[in-house]
Amino acid sequence: MTTTGHGDGEAGATVVGRGRREVSIMLNGRPRSVEAGMSVRALLRQLKLDPGMVVVEHNRRILARGALSGTEVGEGDRIELVHFVGGG
Repeated sequence: MTTTGHGDGEAGATVVGRGRREVSIMLNGRPRSVEAGMSVRALLRQLKLDPGMVVVEHNRRILARGALSGTEVGEGDRIELVHFVGGG
């Protein structure tokens, strides 16, 4: 695994097998590596979470559900996920 330098794409991105790039984010207060350029919706899919049952805070801003596909996850992003749970 290597870290890219200037001119290699996204600053701070890490190259892993087959040239796939990863970035480091904070997810619910814990460090996590994710694929560079993935959308927040794709991250939720990877985590097996239903976008209709989660509120997403991306860099201290609540994302509307309609913005999940168009918002990319980048190096150093802070994402907080709040799950809705049914019950009584």
